[in-house]
Amino acid sequence: MRLKSILTAAVAVLLTAGGAHAAEVVTIYSADGLKDGATSWYGTQFAAFTKATGIQVQYVEGGSGVVVARVEKEQSNPQADVLVTLPPFIMKAAEDGVLQPYASPEAAQVPAASKDAQNRYVAIVNNYMCFIYDSAMMPHAPKSFADLLGPEFKNKLQYSTPGQAGDGTAVMLQVNHAFGGKDAGFDYLKKLQANNRGPSSSTGRLTALVNKGELWVSNGDVQMNAAQMADNPNIRIFFPAGPDGVRSTFALPYYAGLVKGAPHADNGRKLIDFLLSKAAQESVTAVAKGLPVRTDVTPGDASYKMLSDTMKGVTIWSPDWAAVARDLQADVASWHAATGS
Repeated sequence: MRLKSILTAAVAVLLTAGGAHAAEVVTIYSADGLKDGATSWYGTQFAAFTKATGIQVQYVEGGSGVVVARVEKEQSNPQADVLVTLPPFIMKAAEDGVLQPYASPEAAQVPAASKDAQNRYVAIVNNYMCFIYDSAMMPHAPKSFADLLGPEFKNKLQYSTPGQAGDGTAVMLQVNHAFGGKDAGFDYLKKLQANNRGPSSSTGRLTALVNKGELWVSNGDVQMNAAQMADNPNIRIFFPAGPDGVRSTFALPYYAGLVKGAPHADNGRKLIDFLLSKAAQESVTAVAKGLPVRTDVTPGDASYKMLSDTMKGVTIWSPDWAAVARDLQADVASWHAATGS
């Protein structure tokens, strides 16, 4: 799940349908990652959606926590119709009451584990947290989290900020899991701070820094980083092992929800339906470098093989997202206390 600290100031209208009325729009606030590259999944799907419906898509991008905060700030006068963000931020948005239930007919093909029981959100692209390294500077990926404490990584390592960026929050969760608990995890992150260049509310911007060698290692997510490789040929994905020698990760899907009080709610429903449609999901792997959420879509393209090879030998675990959302504020405070950031 891919993140900018400041929302894009100018709203991008991706395709203007001739003669469309001003009301024929839909506004989506989204975490970044699905609009990366010249030919992105969002770009192609939004254009196809506008062509099919005449509805123009207005797109605003930001960090996972940032887009949720903006929707919450606008509750008295909602501007967004659809919110797309990573866990646990989508769960927070649902619990804070800024999403309204919508059971898309297309979601019938999405497993129950990938959608909210109350129909407040549904996964649209599957994804996993990861790290990246600069293959031009290092011939091999660091094998373990312990390796990242080496002096050669001083000011050559950076990860996005937990609580602001979805991927940064994922780093905190992954470290705590790998080290067997929060106390050991935060102790490791305190040690890692000696090498960390500093906070970053955007994960996506770190990729270019790794590609050109300003950084050697940063965090990321599989979908975003795989999509960025065409423009950043030096980056490689890796999964460092914990103290037990196990390389692991967890699912970090992009979730979509219909904003409560959405000014164009019907258009928001249509956009969610469109992104969940079989035709749209069949292009997720090839175009977005993510994985489809529908059970009736089975990719067989080269990108799918690349993603499968990338994750070979990596153990998948599942966070308790309700507990993560509940403890997020306290855990982020613990992270700040441990790192001094």
